[in-house]
Amino acid sequence: MENQDRNIVKACLKGIPSAQRNLYEQYKVPMFRICLRYAQDRSEAQDMLQDGFIKVFTDLHQFKFNGALGGWIRKVMVNTALQHLRRKKDLFVDTDIGHLANKYQTGEVIISNINAKALTKLVQELPTGYRTVFNMFVIEGYSHSEIAEHLGITVSTSKTQLFKAKSQLRKMLENIMIK
Repeated sequence: MENQDRNIVKACLKGIPSAQRNLYEQYKVPMFRICLRYAQDRSEAQDMLQDGFIKVFTDLHQFKFNGALGGWIRKVMVNTALQHLRRKKDLFVDTDIGHLANKYQTGEVIISNINAKALTKLVQELPTGYRTVFNMFVIEGYSHSEIAEHLGITVSTSKTQLFKAKSQLRKMLENIMIK
């Protein structure tokens, strides 16, 4: 696979359209799923995907084969999604959650038997700030300090947004189970 990736990257760098199309076709579905998690809807995710692949092809010369090509493309897509979200204003409300910590158990499992498509739809319904921090922390594995640095917010805001995202998801799941 690594040799195949090396060949496709070299061909893309030479500007061979069939290689570019092959790279796009190989990665479009998993990268679209990433964009969907950050986007509010499919249209926004498609915009993120398009912008992400433009950056992939523009910056492909920077890929040094130190890791997997798919991992590098994934990082480009996440950064592109975050750039889209940064352009929006009033994403985050900076509040302290210290007073809420005893009210709810944030460590409890909020998702058990729900498929990925249904979960993605629920996450898309979250406000942008909640959705972004939830994805970065829970899915991508960033720490609160890394999230704060990437988004230009405080660590406290990151924690608050995650707490509120989990609370809102919990309520959404409860409503689904009641129906």
